[in-house]
Amino acid sequence: MEYSYEVKIPKERIAVLIGKKGSEKKDLEDISSSKIDVDSKEGDVRVTGSDSLKIFALREVVKAIGRGFNPDIAKLLLKQDYVLELISVEEFVPNKNHLERIKGRVIGAKGKSRGTIEKMTDTFISVYGKTIGIIGSADKVGVAKQAVESLLNGSPHSNVYTYLEKQKTNLKKKEKLDWYHPS
Repeated sequence: MEYSYEVKIPKERIAVLIGKKGSEKKDLEDISSSKIDVDSKEGDVRVTGSDSLKIFALREVVKAIGRGFNPDIAKLLLKQDYVLELISVEEFVPNKNHLERIKGRVIGAKGKSRGTIEKMTDTFISVYGKTIGIIGSADKVGVAKQAVESLLNGSPHSNVYTYLEKQKTNLKKKEKLDWYHPS
């Protein structure tokens, strides 16, 4: 049985998906035992294959590349416990004029804020267009999402960093417990 998904990505990200001489596209097809068809004019990408889980994961990889992630980071989504979370920045701004300013709060001066969130949650963050994408393990993506949304809602950076410190400590405790008491 064949499964397929269609994903629309920005035209300027098509070259990144395809790679030099088609290398990225071919690599993704090989890893997922799938076929990727790209309509460069429209930005439509169709992924097809016989393994529904691999096709779903591949769709997420294509979506992540479309949202500004480097293909090597996007490929993490092919791992079992990794997820992509997309946040629409428009939901947090009263009008379009504030879009750049509010994205700047998440990025921070010289990328400091984004880097701090990534480091403390062990995730990857891409601020691209009107979205903010987060890739990582599901529990850590949830923490990073909360931190990003707090910044988008106007919370002071110091409060967000304090929240992240607490969550990092909680996650470490949980990992120790999981190690001692595997399910």
